[in-house]
Amino acid sequence: MKQFAFIILAAVLFTGTGCYSFKGISIDYSEVKTYFVEQFDITALNAQPAISVRLTEDLKEKIRTESRLTLSDVDPDVVFEGTVVRYEVTSEAPQPGEVTDINRLTIITAIQYINNVNEEKSWERKRNFSFFFDFPSSQTLTQVEDEAIQAISDQMMEDIFNEAFTDW
Repeated sequence: MKQFAFIILAAVLFTGTGCYSFKGISIDYSEVKTYFVEQFDITALNAQPAISVRLTEDLKEKIRTESRLTLSDVDPDVVFEGTVVRYEVTSEAPQPGEVTDINRLTIITAIQYINNVNEEKSWERKRNFSFFFDFPSSQTLTQVEDEAIQAISDQMMEDIFNEAFTDW
């Protein structure tokens, strides 16, 4: 019985070696080995100039730590191009007397995913990814901006990564 269980376990392990699957992520490492993330552009008004570098590096780091892909700017197998299209603070949760209790920073990016190995997996058009961060109106954006950008970026990178590398 132990031999049978060992054989089944070995068969399962050896049949999945060409394709990586973790948390629903599916990357065929026999074909896709490298990636590149172009420096994000900014078209949003009032966006912090450093946001493009921050988002670019965050996406590179996400792919580096959650896959076995290697960063390469020479003929990469997959490429990400991004643009920050909205960077805006809005008032939420209005209170009596024309005062708001909460402000919201919203960042929207438009991302193009190009799969040079399997063009069917490329996105025909840029896809928008967005997230927001709420903060009390008693604080200014400057006071919470770093924390807000980190929280927004973490969620957007998760969404971009999952959209590109899952087959759900």
